[in-house]
Amino acid sequence: MNYKLGTWAVAGLMAASPVMADLVFPSLSYRTGPYAAGGIPFADGYADYFTLLNERDGGIGGVMTRVVECETGYNTEKGVECYESTKGEGALVYQPLSTGITYQLIPKATADDIPIHSMGYGRTSAANGDVFSHVFNYPANYWNGASAAVNHILDVNGGDISGKKIALVYHNSAYGKEPIRTLEKLSEKHGFELVLLAVDHPGQEQKSQWLQIRRERPDNVIMYGWGVMNQVAIQEAANIRFPMENFIGIWWSGAEIDVKPAGDKANGYKALSMSAVGDDFPLYDDLKQYVVDAGKAAGAGDQLGTVPYNRGLYAAMLAAEAVKVAQEMHGEADITSGMMRDGMENLVITEGIMAANGVPGFGPEFSVSCQNHGGDGLVAVTQWDAAAGEFVQIADFAPTDMEIIQPLIDEDSAAYKAENNIASNCN
Repeated sequence: MNYKLGTWAVAGLMAASPVMADLVFPSLSYRTGPYAAGGIPFADGYADYFTLLNERDGGIGGVMTRVVECETGYNTEKGVECYESTKGEGALVYQPLSTGITYQLIPKATADDIPIHSMGYGRTSAANGDVFSHVFNYPANYWNGASAAVNHILDVNGGDISGKKIALVYHNSAYGKEPIRTLEKLSEKHGFELVLLAVDHPGQEQKSQWLQIRRERPDNVIMYGWGVMNQVAIQEAANIRFPMENFIGIWWSGAEIDVKPAGDKANGYKALSMSAVGDDFPLYDDLKQYVVDAGKAAGAGDQLGTVPYNRGLYAAMLAAEAVKVAQEMHGEADITSGMMRDGMENLVITEGIMAANGVPGFGPEFSVSCQNHGGDGLVAVTQWDAAAGEFVQIADFAPTDMEIIQPLIDEDSAAYKAENNIASNCN
């Protein structure tokens, strides 16, 4: 890290400043609408982590946290309205939780000096911090996900997939279209045929797409879906007896709610992951003691350890760690959003930090810099065990093909920079 101020300075400032405002974290949630099944546990995990820090630790660096939740229904217009209505409360960082909302907020948040963390979604080329000064998408992005899926298919085929056919079933939106160029480049590199199958929102009707899959017999299917689209796709795959072990979804297509409706037929389905699965971590003992049993949980307390809950908790942990970095960098406990941006740009997550937070191995180790707002792009693979009723991690966090991804990031971000006449952030 490129700062030298020690934690003693923050402690001194806290002693000299007994009255402090809250550290405000807006939560652009969607507890309603077609994607609520995933939005509710994410929002719960995000809120519960900050509640835990307040109840157990007295906040972060002596300053209490406050989560300001605003319902978007996963609607872009409502998301922008939520941003405008909450930014004046001292917002430190936004988690838009929608690629569409993220795209709209990039210029607004940059002008307002408020960072955005679009963790594993949003505009992939925002990984270029020289162009996107206030947008971060660590620890991995959609193009990392596309590469990770292909890497896994390579692994189970002895490293050779030339002549094979891979279908992409994708949500017909900015989100779902994100991996297409990467997969096209990877198909050129590895010699597989790519079949593209769009599914319109919300994804309840997919008969024609799966009939085409039955006709064309792809060797593997990759899915970029969300909400009810995932459930329908997995059920349709089961109906045509597509081998579940050859069906792999992005991290937004790998929650318990996605596979349980198909029952035992979903066994073997795979999904990529940015964070760990399950609740076998010391942190969960504290969550139960200080949050759930104390009646302070954001929800019913029954989502702990589920995939979307863990992801919300992980997003909150990364935000809290960035606050600590910002506090140390600036010698201020009650930081501003601009200071938060600096903390995010200097964030380093190690196994030691995760273990100290009670979640050893919860995510990949990674670092952020001015040039790289996307982290190291390490992705894990999980698989659904229907008998146990849980996802199991079957492949550790591993590198993705940056020889393919980085030029795409450079090209797209350079075009955005030119179109918007943006000055370099990294000098």
